[in-house]
Amino acid sequence: MDMKPTLTGCVHRASNKRTAERRSLTLPARLTWKDQRGTTRFASVITRNVSDSGVYVECRCGVSIPLFRLVQFQIESDVRDADCIPDALRQGRILSAVYRVSPAGSSGVPQGLALRLMVDPRRRASLAAVEASRATA
Repeated sequence: MDMKPTLTGCVHRASNKRTAERRSLTLPARLTWKDQRGTTRFASVITRNVSDSGVYVECRCGVSIPLFRLVQFQIESDVRDADCIPDALRQGRILSAVYRVSPAGSSGVPQGLALRLMVDPRRRASLAAVEASRATA
């Protein structure tokens, strides 16, 4: 898949109570998980927005992943080094939990999955410090 990352802007709201800034970002990615029988499953997805603690992805092919299922999330390697990608997403596979599933719409709207990245809080704090130093450099 030859896809260039696109940064379409940050989502800002006056009453934003998120722990990390969310950025609209379109990137190819992959999910890997085990189904209820223990069989490993894969799905190609496209990110729609990302932050240091979560990501929302869309999947054209419907997948059966229940809420709170642990999945491995990974940005495709050919775009992983783009400057617009948060450091937490550059490391390769990241253990994540599915915390919202939006069904596909009848008008062609793809299925959506919201993932919480299982990043160590100490690591998240150090990543925030790196991001802050980049902003001032």
